Amino acid sequence: MKNYKMLIAKEVSSILDGFTEKDIAALIEYPPNSEMGDLSLPCFILSKKLRKAPQAIADDIKQHIKMDEIQRVESVSGYLNFYLNNERFAETIVKTILSQGDQYGSQDAGKGKTVVIDFSSPNIAKPFHVAHLRSTVIGNALYRIYSFQGYTCIGINHLGDWGTQFGKLIVAYELWGNSNDVEIGGIDELLRLYVKFHDESEHNPLLEDQARAWFVKLEQGDQEALRLWHWFVDISMKEFKRIYQLLGVHFDSYTGESFYNDKMGAVVEKLKEKDLLEEDQGAWLVRLDAFEMAPALILKKDGSSLYHTRDITAAIYRKETYRFDKAIYVTDYAQNHHFQQWFKIIELMGHEWSNDLIHVAFGRVSLEGMSLSTRKGNIVKLEDVLQQSIAKTKTIMEARNPDMENMDEVARQVGVGAVIFNDLSTNRIKDIVFSWEEALNFEGETGPYVQYSHARASSVLAKAVNQFGTLIVEMEVSSEHLINDPTINLLKELSMFSERIESAMQKLEPSIISRYLIDLAQAFNRFYHECPILVDNVSVREARLALVKCVKITLRNGLKLIGLESPEKI
Repeated sequence: MKNYKMLIAKEVSSILDGFTEKDIAALIEYPPNSEMGDLSLPCFILSKKLRKAPQAIADDIKQHIKMDEIQRVESVSGYLNFYLNNERFAETIVKTILSQGDQYGSQDAGKGKTVVIDFSSPNIAKPFHVAHLRSTVIGNALYRIYSFQGYTCIGINHLGDWGTQFGKLIVAYELWGNSNDVEIGGIDELLRLYVKFHDESEHNPLLEDQARAWFVKLEQGDQEALRLWHWFVDISMKEFKRIYQLLGVHFDSYTGESFYNDKMGAVVEKLKEKDLLEEDQGAWLVRLDAFEMAPALILKKDGSSLYHTRDITAAIYRKETYRFDKAIYVTDYAQNHHFQQWFKIIELMGHEWSNDLIHVAFGRVSLEGMSLSTRKGNIVKLEDVLQQSIAKTKTIMEARNPDMENMDEVARQVGVGAVIFNDLSTNRIKDIVFSWEEALNFEGETGPYVQYSHARASSVLAKAVNQFGTLIVEMEVSSEHLINDPTINLLKELSMFSERIESAMQKLEPSIISRYLIDLAQAFNRFYHECPILVDNVSVREARLALVKCVKITLRNGLKLIGLESPEKI
């Protein structure tokens, strides 16, 4: 509907003095029901500038509107309501979608611009659990959405591969581990050692001192510390990449915290030059009291770095390397203060691009009311959730269609999609209590429901070819057959796709796409049940098949934006 909104805005702005197309477009609304019009312009804000009553303004504009795309215009209670020419509307939407295909909904708003997206970023030597899913799928969806809008996207996995936790793991390995168990047990054995360290350190505080000493050795390039660290990283990356492949997620860079070790010195010196660093009992920090924030610790007493040091260094490196227009960081809201601190430090260093740093916060994940904790071993491994979802999907499919081709592949597509969609179906800022029942629920407004709707559209088109030899590209669409209520409602949903993508990008909210896909699938299924498609009347059949093709294209494009695949059969 965006094109119609802009056409109306252009017409109205040419009638009124002092208002641009953009001004008018921002005011145009979509009425809650079609009896109040397809689009509506409230004239109350206009009245302040024009110094006329809203109803009088609406009446005046109505007299001058001349648009072939609009069937009629009504002026009611200060609103100017526009009713579309349904045949022209149907023809425009269908032709647009069929001609644009995989590019339907895309724009070139980001042409020539670069966005860096920092997401997922699990910690080395710790299992990839359900809480990591949020950053991963939100970041992946934003990457796809921005790319679809014409931006050059750089996806970065800022791995947690540095810090005191590696000193803890080395101590634990030296005391209670052996190479054979680690090679066999992989990341699970590393977790066992990490949990044991925290259990033991409660009774023996000296272990914490030993861990800090090992990390200092690591930062200073000790050969044994580096050997163990590289080994832990290699073991972890094997598991992470296996999970990313299952999720269909890729990164352009795996530059974790350790990548910036040889770059932090210059940043610390820059902070000193700017008189931002202050010594406090042997440690170095940046005071942020004037901005109502706690001090940001840059170097510990032993000279080791912290998250602030590494994040500031990483941001400067990325700006110099990628010349980004925006840098987006996808982490949970518990880190809000951390990001506010170092964003402010970037600004204080004199970097104007500090305003281009964006923290995309999301709600935390708990386990039946309990916080997830690696230290306590209180986690649910993401791979276990994905595999169980795939297994459940296969069981359902075997009961419905035991002879289905490529069952394992489709079970993977739908099972993984169910988990991703479940996460992206609600506003990202909301906290989530992980529930096996909800994560594996296929009923209602779910990913499998949308994927099934796509498969239904594919099935109808395949049947048309088998029965009538009909190919969509050969058809002349008679739009007079696409103006009944279920059809127009479906066309309106299809026409909203581009606006929903734009809104999801601006609000950094992938759930807008998920919600749209549910609405589109529901509109399609109502159309499917109320409007027979494979009928004898050739003109009616071909018009409705063209609409089905439009649904298939739009569902596929939308599913791809949030990281789901689109099976042809389920």
